[in-house]
Amino acid sequence: MKRLEQKIKNLYLSEKSSLLQETQNQYVFEFSPKTTKLEIREIVERIFEKKVKKIRTCNYSGKAKRWGRGVKGKTAHWKKAIVQLEEDEKFNLA
Repeated sequence: MKRLEQKIKNLYLSEKSSLLQETQNQYVFEFSPKTTKLEIREIVERIFEKKVKKIRTCNYSGKAKRWGRGVKGKTAHWKKAIVQLEEDEKFNLA
């Protein structure tokens, strides 16, 4: 079994996630696909020391890709987690 810190991949940055950060205090992370909501809550509260209010998740399957001439492959599966923090909590991303 992986340690909890190894299940988080990175912070997901896009225009929509930036808008969620500014307006609704929600942050988007990438996790390994088998991570549960309870583990996500524990990871965010332990690593970032923030209180989590709500978590929404969505699984994404890997896409088929081609590299070079006929070399077929697939990108990795991943899970997107939208984490809403308590009203008084903020991440300092700057």
